[in-house]
Amino acid sequence: MNRTERFYRIELLIKSRGGVSFEELLGELEVSRATLKRDLQYLRDRMDAPIVYDRFDNVYRFEGVAPGAVSKSASHELPGVWFSEAEIHALLTMHQLIKGLDGGGVLGRHLQPLLDKLHGMLGASEGESRELMRRVKIAAPARRPVPPRWFEVVGSALLKRQRIDLLYFTRKRQTESRREVSPQRLIHYRNTWYLDAWCHASDGLRRFALDAVRAAKALDHPRAKDVAMKTVEAELDGGYGIFSGKAEQWATLAFDADAAQWVAQEEWHPEQRLSLQPDGGLRMELPYADATELAMDILRHGPQVKVLAPATLVRMVNERHRTAAALYATD
Repeated sequence: MNRTERFYRIELLIKSRGGVSFEELLGELEVSRATLKRDLQYLRDRMDAPIVYDRFDNVYRFEGVAPGAVSKSASHELPGVWFSEAEIHALLTMHQLIKGLDGGGVLGRHLQPLLDKLHGMLGASEGESRELMRRVKIAAPARRPVPPRWFEVVGSALLKRQRIDLLYFTRKRQTESRREVSPQRLIHYRNTWYLDAWCHASDGLRRFALDAVRAAKALDHPRAKDVAMKTVEAELDGGYGIFSGKAEQWATLAFDADAAQWVAQEEWHPEQRLSLQPDGGLRMELPYADATELAMDILRHGPQVKVLAPATLVRMVNERHRTAAALYATD
């Protein structure tokens, strides 16, 4: 029986019997005297359980309940949501993951009250809490931070189903434009947040990088347009990577034996097809709509991968290799 289960058991025994002696609790819980004393103290100090010791009857009972009476009041019940110590440790670790995802910004700040409560349930001292946090580290290279004020506006509007007035910077054209959008979902991808939304100006689904938002304001009316999630996924998740659009082409890549050891364990796309080759290499086929990100991932494998098809992707990767090689050309 773990500590959480013991807390439930102590509360149930006192509530059902009106009063329970220390010896009875020892027999029911099968723990040492020291452990039981710590549990009772913890319930009083950390969980605000009004447990008092009645010297006259030599029992523990709830304050305000007559000796021997069965308590029917809910005022002294333990919280309805409980976690085991292992689960609490997992939640604290998850909190650290969230802090890593948004750099300790808006998500971590809003979850801090929950974190404090979890530390209390765990019985961890401040030093123990810091030690736990130090043992989980999230490295986020090339992270593009999002101003917390814009993240809060977007996140709140998404939950409240409000439209958003966005001032958005398009890097490719180096221009700013104002858009009225209906948010559909948030995506965290490669250390950056994106918003999938229905753009009322272009009358279609679009994906916006939140770090490119220059201003955001939630609109009280009209209500956000709802798009079925299946439609969102079909429209925006079909191609490779974060670039939106339905997949229109399939790429065929050939990795050598060294790269195959790693790539065989990776998922580049949910619909990818992998086949090991007799020489230990790996053949990968995957769909894409926009070749930009796919080409970048191919290039990072250097000479360990060759693009076999389609011809347009072969030319793109070949040209980028030539351009890069020219930077290092010597006389």
